[in-house]
Amino acid sequence: MNKTELIAAAAQATGMTKKDTERVLNAALDTITASLVRGEKVQLSGFGTFEVKDREARVGRNPRTKEPVEIPATCVPVFKASTALRDTVAKQ
Repeated sequence: MNKTELIAAAAQATGMTKKDTERVLNAALDTITASLVRGEKVQLSGFGTFEVKDREARVGRNPRTKEPVEIPATCVPVFKASTALRDTVAKQ
């Protein structure tokens, strides 16, 4: 499912227009993104948690030349599914 399909499904489920549903979805995604940029954790009960983790610098390898390459430290967004979401998916 892509974003357009998600908007259409949510619009049908809520009875809202696709345009309004798209605005709500975009606002939610923008809010989650802004919170992560500030270093905050976003917890959605029954769904999961979005947070930012620090990834340390490490040495990788160039697959063509096999030479070591320094990979710098960075911050990455991560998502951890809640137990309820994992259980629901596992039952399918």
